[in-house]
This record gives sequence, structure tokens and C-alpha cells, in this order.
Amino acid sequence: MTELTSFEHIVVTRSLTRRFHDLVAVNEVSLAVAPGEIFGLLGPNGAGKTTLIKILTTLLPPTSGTALVAGFDVQRDPDQVRRVIGYVPQMISVDGDLTGYENLQVFARLYEVPRPQRRQRIEEALRTMELVEAGHKLVREYSGGMIRRLEIAEAVLHQPILLFLDEPTVGLDPIARETVWEHVEQLRTDHGTTILLTTHYMDEAEQLCDRVAVMHLGRIAAIGTPEELKASLRRPDATLDDVFEHYAGGAIEAGGTFREAVRARRTLRRLG
Repeated sequence: MTELTSFEHIVVTRSLTRRFHDLVAVNEVSLAVAPGEIFGLLGPNGAGKTTLIKILTTLLPPTSGTALVAGFDVQRDPDQVRRVIGYVPQMISVDGDLTGYENLQVFARLYEVPRPQRRQRIEEALRTMELVEAGHKLVREYSGGMIRRLEIAEAVLHQPILLFLDEPTVGLDPIARETVWEHVEQLRTDHGTTILLTTHYMDEAEQLCDRVAVMHLGRIAAIGTPEELKASLRRPDATLDDVFEHYAGGAIEAGGTFREAVRARRTLRRLG
């Protein structure tokens, strides 16, 4: 694992831009994320959050600007970037016809976890995500919250220093959402993992994030701690929902089973 102390900022973007013909999905975005920080991207569908994540995870090249992850340029050093990050996308990334343990075995091979370490890493991941008893059940029998926890377990098998979570609790009930929050916070507490997440939920951003950036039409409309952003409205009763409405124009709510989670995430991905 790369030493966190090697970096003042684990993510740095400068004037990062991504165009799709006439559409500017990410527009001159400059930001920096510190090691060990939980950083949130807020914004309505189409704001550019997922596109930005895809650039930072090397899945999409920028049109212009630069992005460094753990000191590596996402365009010039994509292999090095992938070695130090984990990524949980909106779309379901587990196989419902396999058990949780079998899914983790597949990802351990994909992440090139050394064979002698695989069993230990898988058992540790299941234990960390409280899935030991469910590990040998088919994933199609999991609840939406269990699926999300399994996906996070997969993403951290190779012990990344930076974890990207794209809408980590979309489609989950309130109790499942809080369980995922607890495990995300535990990753930071136990391993010092830096986490960059996108969300539509203001309570999620307030609970988890040290800082948030509100995106609107591909740009960073506001950035700061939740308290700083609320204070920027100069209203003593301002909430993060008010911040979102002020800078981005609205809020979205999303709701258990494997099929429901698949359906919800497909819709969100199609909408951007």
C-alpha cells in the first residue's frame, strides 16, 4: 500500500474538462482532496458527478485539464492509478448467481491479490462488512444493503488508499443506508482510507463528509465543509438541503432487493 504521508493531496484536478460533442459534462473543475478525507460530490442528475468519477478512475479520458491520483496522472499513468484505488459504481457489480465468497474470489483474481493472501483478505473483507454468515449464500438472495456492502468489500480487497463510491446508498432503506455509512466510516477509521463519494442525499453528505462540493452544469458551484456551506447562505436556520437548492436547484430521493437495486441504479446511470 502506498504511504498516505507521501501526499499533501491524494486527488488534485486542474481545469479538468470533459466534452461530449456540444455537451460539456465536466467544465473546468479544480479541486483537491486530502489523505484520509471523506469528500462528497453533490448535484442533480446530469451535473457531471459520475463523469468526474469516471475520469478519476481512468474509465474516461478528459478532453482537457489534468487530474492526479496519488501523484499519478490519470492519462499518463492509468495502471498505477488503478493499483491504488477501489471503485464501486452505480451499476450492480456483483454476480447474483454466485455466492458472496465466490464473488470476492473473482475480484481477488482481478485485483491480482497474491494467491497465498486471498483467503485471508476475503475472510477479513466479509468480517469487516458483517457478511460472514451470508458469505456462502447466493447474492440473488441478498438485500440491497447487503449487496452494497459486498461491493465495497470487493473494492477494498487489494487495500486501496482511495475508494470511490458512486451513489453508495441509492435504492436502500434508511436502516440499510445507516449500516453502509457505519462501514464507510470504519474504513477511514481503521485503515485511513480516503473516500470520494457522490450522493443525492443531504443527510448522507452531512453524516459522512468532511467537505462537499456542489456541482451544477459541470462546474463546482460551491465547496467547503457542510457547516461552511450552510453559513454561506447567511441564514441561521439554513440546512444542507437549502444549500443544495441554492447552488444546484433541487433534491432527489431514491428505495431493497437485488432486482430493485439493479433497476434503481440502471435508471440513475441512464440519467447521468
